[in-house]
Amino acid sequence: MEICRLLLFFAAISFIFRLIHATSGEDDPIYQACVGYCKETGCVGEKCFQHCNFSSGENPIDGPWYLQEPLYQRWKQWDCLSDCRYHCMIAREEERQKLGLQPIKYHRKWPFQRVYGIQEPVSVAFSVLNLAIQFHGWVSFFILVNYNLPFSPKKKPYYEYTGLWHIYAILSMNSWIWSAVSHSRDVELTEKLDYSSVVAFIGYSLLVAILRAFNVRNEASRVMIAAPIVAFVTTHILYLNFYQLDYGLNIKVCVAMTMLQFVLWVVWAGFTRHPSRWKLWLVVAGGVLSTLIKIYDFPPYMGYVDADALWHAMSIPLTYLWWSFVRDDSEFGTTTLIKKAK
Repeated sequence: MEICRLLLFFAAISFIFRLIHATSGEDDPIYQACVGYCKETGCVGEKCFQHCNFSSGENPIDGPWYLQEPLYQRWKQWDCLSDCRYHCMIAREEERQKLGLQPIKYHRKWPFQRVYGIQEPVSVAFSVLNLAIQFHGWVSFFILVNYNLPFSPKKKPYYEYTGLWHIYAILSMNSWIWSAVSHSRDVELTEKLDYSSVVAFIGYSLLVAILRAFNVRNEASRVMIAAPIVAFVTTHILYLNFYQLDYGLNIKVCVAMTMLQFVLWVVWAGFTRHPSRWKLWLVVAGGVLSTLIKIYDFPPYMGYVDADALWHAMSIPLTYLWWSFVRDDSEFGTTTLIKKAK
C-alpha cells in the first residue's frame, strides 16, 4: 500500500509540472515562420549555413566532394533543418526573454546553448564523470573479491553475488555511454539507444535488489524470478523502439521500478541490521531527491544546466557511495560464510 501511495505521489507531481510546461515552442507562429524562411534562404538573421545551399531534391552526400558537408557534421547530423531550428529557437527565446516570458520547449526539448556542436555540454560532462566513477567502482570491487578476499575451496569467491555485480557494472557503464552520446546529439537513434540502455539497467537493478534482499542463491530460483522482469523490460524496450517512443510512459516505468527497488533496499537494510546500512539509506535518500528533481524538469539555467543535468551531477557522489556499500557487502557476506563454514 505504501509503495502504491508513493508511486501515485510521483505521478501526480509529474502531471502537475507537465501542465505547467505544456506550451510547445514549435507551435509558435514566429518560430515556424523563421524556420520556413531559413529552409528557403539558409539564413537566420545574419547567420547563414553551408548545408542549406542545396535544394530539397538534392543530396549533398551523393554530389561532388566540394558540395559535401564536413564528416563531423554528417556524423552529428547537423543538417539544414537542425541548424534552422536551433538558431530560430535561440532567436525566439531571446525575444521572449526581453518580454519577460519563461523558456518553453521546442520539439520536446529545452532551449540549450551549444558548445562546439555539443547539444547539452553539461549533461555530457556529467555523464562522462558518472561513467568514470562507475568504472572505478567496478574495478575496485573486482580487485577486492578476486585478490583481497579469500576464495572458497572451489576456487571461487565466497560472495555469491559477484557475477551479478559484474553484469550490473557493465549495464550501468553502457547506459552512461549512451547518455553522453544522446546528450551530445539528440536524434531518434541516439534517443532510443539512451532510453533502452537506461530501462535495461534499471530493470536489472531491480532484479539484483530482489535477489539480494531475499538472499536468493539457488540458480533455478534466480531464473524464475528473473524471467518475468526480463520479459517486462524487453517488451517495454521493443515498444519504445518499434511502436512509439513515449517519453511520458518511459518515465513512469523507470520511476516505478526505481522506487520499488529503493523500498526493497531500505526495508532489507533495516531488518538485517547490515553494518553499512547507513550508506544504503544515504543512497536511497539521495536517489529519491534526484528523482524528484528530474521529474520537476525545470528549464536550463543560462541555457546549460537543467533538471536532467543536475540529476546527472547528483548521481556522481551517490554512485561512489553505492560501490562503497557493494564492497562492504562483499566483505560482510564473505566473513559470514567463512564463520558458518567453521
